[in-house]
Amino acid sequence: MRDSSQPTRERILQAAGKLFHRDGIRAISVDAIAEKAGITKRTLYYHFRSKDDLIAAHLQARGEPNLALFKRWFEETEGDVAEKAAGIFRQLAQSARSAKWKGCGFLRTSVELINLPGHPALVVARAHKKRVEDWLGSVFMEAGAGNDAQPLARQVMLLLDGSFAVVLLHRDPSYMETAADAVIRLIAERLSDARANASRIPGAA
Repeated sequence: MRDSSQPTRERILQAAGKLFHRDGIRAISVDAIAEKAGITKRTLYYHFRSKDDLIAAHLQARGEPNLALFKRWFEETEGDVAEKAAGIFRQLAQSARSAKWKGCGFLRTSVELINLPGHPALVVARAHKKRVEDWLGSVFMEAGAGNDAQPLARQVMLLLDGSFAVVLLHRDPSYMETAADAVIRLIAERLSDARANASRIPGAA
């Protein structure tokens, strides 16, 4: 039974999210989304100018919860910053063991829209990935990575998104765990180098 007290816009986003996750954005029609949300297509277009806008809004709604989940996994993992970052990968490996897991929705959308680089959903997806990268950069900066903080964040993002793709291809979550091991070595090495370089600076602590 649908919750009639839920705002219509939220019902549309929830319905679209379930259908997009199941079948992808191309395969799902506006009619199917309206039917699942329990509204008319005219009502859907009152809230979203086009299907493209709805796809973008869908990804926008996923962005903050996604980053918040990464932050929670990071904080809940015991150990130093390398272990904590690796904890994100290990949690993702657990998620990938579910039959319902379909990888990263931002990356899947980018593949479906590969010929439309200016699509509003891709603008949202790029912004989300940059927010994750910037957050990692701030974490590594706080850990003492110095000028290496942002390049290190970019390397971890490459491992993250690369493992999303490989796990989805092979249906083998152990690739995510292998990436976690690589993250630990990478971060530990870069932080060690940063400390060594800082110690060579006259007057450094």
